[in-house]
Amino acid sequence: MHLDIYYIILVVPMLILSLACQARVSSTFKKYSKAGNTRGLTGAEAAKAILKREGLFDVKVERVAGRLTDHYDPRTKILRLSDSVYSSASVAAVGVAAHETGHAIQHSERYAWLWLRSSIVPVANIGSSIGPYLAILGLVFGMDIFITAGILLFSAAVIFYLITLPVEFDASGKALEVLERDGLLTSNELAGSRKVLQAAAMTYVASALTAVASLARLVMLSRNRRRD
Repeated sequence: MHLDIYYIILVVPMLILSLACQARVSSTFKKYSKAGNTRGLTGAEAAKAILKREGLFDVKVERVAGRLTDHYDPRTKILRLSDSVYSSASVAAVGVAAHETGHAIQHSERYAWLWLRSSIVPVANIGSSIGPYLAILGLVFGMDIFITAGILLFSAAVIFYLITLPVEFDASGKALEVLERDGLLTSNELAGSRKVLQAAAMTYVASALTAVASLARLVMLSRNRRRD
């Protein structure tokens, strides 16, 4: 019963929020994907122009399959842009490309939060994949060591989600600053890119809140078991 109550009260609202944020970023990106930029820059061209002006000549720009699968890989120094961004000359594409370039700038500046996030990726991956199941297994069979191990592992994943927030917000801030400073977008176009990046940022906020709610649920279940 506790399981259902905590899931409904804590987790379900956050899952609904996450779905709403995903829908918003999808609709916002779709809207501004139809708005071309004055200079006719594609996402790839914008990214390369920013990298050149920032002196990041060792970062490559490549196309990656999928929609909104854009990311920067600090291990290989490769900025990968999705099909809907790489060759599109839209306001949305330039904004997303600039955001990912913001991560490359963070990497070159040794941005502390980016370094910290990268350092805990292995533990966070393990924590998110097996932590909750290990804790639930411990609750079902009354094994405190499994409960504790599961909660600790999942805590690493939650920390990863929380650290992601300043990393993503800073990358968006850098992107908008560069786009305005270098005149890659007009003021009206910049406003469109800002809306796209703000919508995307909210998905990270929702994911972090969902992770925190899930962790709180496990902790409360553990406390209830010990009281019982």
